[in-house]
Amino acid sequence: MFITLPNKLYDVLRWVAMLFLPALAILVQTIFRIWELPYGNEITASIVAVNAFLSAILGISSITYQKNKKNEK
Repeated sequence: MFITLPNKLYDVLRWVAMLFLPALAILVQTIFRIWELPYGNEITASIVAVNAFLSAILGISSITYQKNKKNEK
């Protein structure tokens, strides 16, 4: 099964996975340590897990798109 993402959506999700979520994880970890807030590690690990999943899905989507693009030629 092949689901096509609109280019704009793919670009936004890629930006979220490559820049926003990693930066957010670092921000949360740092702020929670500075202020000695609870659950910093758990929240950071959750952000990283979501980012890993999103990155994997986007990677699969990219590979599938490239394969289909080659088959159309």
